[in-house]
Amino acid sequence: MSIKIDQEMLRGVVEKVMADLGRPVGQSGVSATAKAPVPPASGGECGCHSGPKAGAGHFGVFNCVNTAANAAQDSYLQLKSLGLEGRSKVIEIVKGICSANTESWGAFELEETGIGRLDHKIAKLAIMDKVPGVEWLRPYALSGDDGITLEEYAPFGVVGAILPVTHSVPTLTGNVINMVAAGNAVVFNPHPGGAKSAAMAAREYNRAIASELGIENLICVIENPTLETFEQISKHDLIAIMVITGGPAVVKAAMTSGKRAICAGPGNPVVVVDETADLAAAARSVIEGASFDNNLLCIGEKAVFVVEAVFAEFMTSLERAGAGKLSGRQLEKLTGVAFTQKNDGGGCSHAVVNRDFVGASPARLAGAAGASISDRCELLFAEADKSHPYVQEEQMMPMVPIVPVADFETAVEQAKVAEHGYRHSAIIHSTNVGNMTHMGRQMDTTIFVKNGPCVAGLGLGGEGYLSYSVATTTGEGITTPKTFTRVRRCVMVENLRIV
Repeated sequence: MSIKIDQEMLRGVVEKVMADLGRPVGQSGVSATAKAPVPPASGGECGCHSGPKAGAGHFGVFNCVNTAANAAQDSYLQLKSLGLEGRSKVIEIVKGICSANTESWGAFELEETGIGRLDHKIAKLAIMDKVPGVEWLRPYALSGDDGITLEEYAPFGVVGAILPVTHSVPTLTGNVINMVAAGNAVVFNPHPGGAKSAAMAAREYNRAIASELGIENLICVIENPTLETFEQISKHDLIAIMVITGGPAVVKAAMTSGKRAICAGPGNPVVVVDETADLAAAARSVIEGASFDNNLLCIGEKAVFVVEAVFAEFMTSLERAGAGKLSGRQLEKLTGVAFTQKNDGGGCSHAVVNRDFVGASPARLAGAAGASISDRCELLFAEADKSHPYVQEEQMMPMVPIVPVADFETAVEQAKVAEHGYRHSAIIHSTNVGNMTHMGRQMDTTIFVKNGPCVAGLGLGGEGYLSYSVATTTGEGITTPKTFTRVRRCVMVENLRIV
């Protein structure tokens, strides 16, 4: 899917969304670069002392964590009474509504967050059919002389979840499909920068679910999320588990909450290109993956290590494929504004990504570097050494450093250092099976892609299924409905076996 980003189109789509919600755009002074307006108020008065049930008319959007948690618990019990058929119906509703709103919601999220690309915001919402549902929860049976044992996957109840600003509606939607397939309700604390988008989607999902099934608050969102609301969710008695998709700080906080935490933490995906690779195909793959939504994907290619014997040819292949090359001077000029220096408290400083450049367009990065690029250019690249900030930091920009290395073994060694032991994602371009095996073992990452773009690791161009939460920190991997269940065992002694 390729849709040219047009500011007039963007404004027009956002105006339509706000009209559908019954509020004129001018009321919030929206411009093509401003933050998105707040959807209609939820009426979410604090219900901390008003009893266990939430009032009518919220459709999942609350200001009070306690009210949201109680509403979600009530909705979980309603869902439980509807069985697997009810779960399947919810998933059908969510996927259908998401599919019908890809363009308007993608534009709304881009307007609110100001990061990424419109065509890719839309594309991320158009692929929810790849997220697995109740079919994933096949029971496991053991049968022998002493009878039969059946193990089934049961819900936890209410899940507390944190959303990233990079993919607010896609992560919410993908998590809802998995969590509801498992039989749970959920309370989301979105990133403040994407909270309006999350609330908008949740409200529309809940309206439709309430209309079809009578469950109004299965998907709850805190409308004005803060660190305090995150802490309240982490400590609430009705929240059974925490699911985190975000950076190191929020992951660390969740893992010290006292609850079980499923954490999709940071990554710095690395690529190795050896002397046997199809260089033209490798260049196309790097551009496809690293340019997607301006490199906001946690699995996106962030640094490329190329064996010296083919380094010059690979750089040429990138240019031929449409990437824009920066000179050494241009790279350093860009680095000076794309990173800041932070003191670590011990007298030393290190580079930190300037958030103003996260998800910025190639044109904006090129402008900051003093370079001129084609309007069709989707990715910048430049030669860099292994210690460069663009190599060592998870920079989330459509600018990829290309590091020359003496040989394949050195490439893997340096890539492993740059990946920082996150064990998130790694990619190799090679036709040498031994090299593929060696790198896979050395990197020990959750996702390892061979001869393709990073997105193939989530079933997009490769085989497999999709999830927007890749739980690397806590080891669950690419999340599925099973991730959000607990295993229950039922045993019948000396009976039911008929063989």
